[in-house]
Amino acid sequence: MGRLNKPLITPERGEADSFWGGVVKAMGLVFGDIGTSPIYTLAVVFALTKPTYDHVLGILSLVIWTLTILVTIEYAWLATSLSYKGEGGAIVLQRILIPLLKSGRATAFVGILTFVGVSLLLGDGVITPAISILSAVEGIDIIPGMEGTGSHVLLAIAMCITVVLFLFQYRGTDRIAWAFGPVMLIWFIALAASGLASILTMPEIVKAVSPWYAIKFLTENGVAGFFVLSEVILCATGGEALYADMGHLGRKPIVHAWYFVWVALMINYLGQGVFALQHPEAKVMIFGMVQHQAPLLYIPFLILAITATVIASQAMISGVFSVVYQAITTRAMPLMKISYTSRAMQSQIYIGSVNWILMLGVLFMMIVFQKSSNLAAAYGMAVTGSMTITAIVMTMVFYHKTKWKVPIAAAVAVINLMYLTSTFYKFPHGAYWSLVIAAFPLAIMLIWTQGQKRLYQRLMPLPFDTFLVSYEQVYGKGRTIPGTALFFVRSLDFVSPYIVHCILSSNIIYERNILTSIIRTDQPYGMKVDYRRDIGTGLDYFEIQAGYMTFVNVEALLNHYGIKAKIIFYGVEDIIAKNPVWWIFSTIRKQSTNFVQFYKLPASKLHGVVTRIEM
Repeated sequence: MGRLNKPLITPERGEADSFWGGVVKAMGLVFGDIGTSPIYTLAVVFALTKPTYDHVLGILSLVIWTLTILVTIEYAWLATSLSYKGEGGAIVLQRILIPLLKSGRATAFVGILTFVGVSLLLGDGVITPAISILSAVEGIDIIPGMEGTGSHVLLAIAMCITVVLFLFQYRGTDRIAWAFGPVMLIWFIALAASGLASILTMPEIVKAVSPWYAIKFLTENGVAGFFVLSEVILCATGGEALYADMGHLGRKPIVHAWYFVWVALMINYLGQGVFALQHPEAKVMIFGMVQHQAPLLYIPFLILAITATVIASQAMISGVFSVVYQAITTRAMPLMKISYTSRAMQSQIYIGSVNWILMLGVLFMMIVFQKSSNLAAAYGMAVTGSMTITAIVMTMVFYHKTKWKVPIAAAVAVINLMYLTSTFYKFPHGAYWSLVIAAFPLAIMLIWTQGQKRLYQRLMPLPFDTFLVSYEQVYGKGRTIPGTALFFVRSLDFVSPYIVHCILSSNIIYERNILTSIIRTDQPYGMKVDYRRDIGTGLDYFEIQAGYMTFVNVEALLNHYGIKAKIIFYGVEDIIAKNPVWWIFSTIRKQSTNFVQFYKLPASKLHGVVTRIEM
């Protein structure tokens, strides 16, 4: 038996950046969402809470400490310290924790928790672009001479921007991504400058940095004060990107960029607080503040704000593609057609079906809620739910690895639960939409994973040793077909029924027959090939081990090892299901991309073998 085990080059993850280059790039790729939250956060809060002196100090203190605890401590300090090969995110956190667990129930619990977290994140991907773009476009309404612009006109403009944004997704962002960082750097400088100019008119506002005012606000306002947390949490939306996008840029550039962003956001929020006290009648704090300070700079600032929200939406869309890709390669979601939009970074992908569903979802939310202030009622629950799940899983990891961090992580989880609980009152006002949206990917993942297990059991694959005995008998008859045939198996332990049907039942056997496996590892990147020759007469085994974020070009790998397949066989299951759940699974499977399409194998060589299965 010949065996060749050769590691291959890890796919490129982008050119190396200088330290400051990485920091600037992080501002564009990571902090778009949280960086545009000052556009709507205090406007929403003060629409519900009168901006008195005590209220403003208390709410500003809540905002500052929300950013500190739920972003700086939870993500910048704790979450980013838990990586796998430099990667972060909910699925990575699950992969870190599961090997540490001994109980099967605990493993199942973490798996379901991860599915819920991913689903909430995908739901957030629908609401975030809608509220970001709408809130920025609404700044047009206070341009002198355009005060009477109707909400329907503003909505139409926001929807047009959204459609254009999604229409250009298929081309990728590689050509324009270089501009994202500098634009967002200018945005954060503008936020800090406008905030500082406002603070200088009332320096005593910096007292809000003290947590005492947050505690005082909550104790004096009781239940009403507690529910204000559901609006304050809007300032931290997008914080999870610090961890989810860590694999693209590395921990250090993201964390160092966050310190700059953190300061810029706090200065701006303090400045908006001063403006709210001086102009309690204002509806849109940040735009009103800038127009009051520098009327001639207002339109450039508005254009910059709209550009920043488009960049934030782009980052969210790319993040959704990345999360779905991880779910696909870890078998949590059905296969979908994927396009790679960048030659430099193979992590830049485009998933057409996800793109159009996401666009329709964003437009639907805009039409239903009409205004960003209305949409804020639906916003927050998905974000806090995702943050809470991250904090819980993170605490479990620290319990097994770094026990001194457990009290800190547990305290963060409790605070997250407080914020999540505060969003419950928004449920009848629109927050249920975040759960409705998240329910779709969650249902798909649960049905898909359980259906795959059930299908594999029903297929009853044949043990390889048993198959090999019959194979040798068929091959020994000398009726082989010239050339090489390729077959796909999960592993070498078992042989799929379609191969048994093809070779043993139908006596279709070639001179060379290669069983091929594509195994996704727990690592995000890296690839290794194990090519075992002559495991049987005229029979080889070709195994590809690849990280779940790694692009696998099967045909190129086969050519690299001198394998020229004449025909490629693959299994097609014709599922008959009476159970409604398995019927849904069957329908999803029929509509999803086939295995051979997903890996872009040459259509001229493909031959599907149908197996009928009753579930």
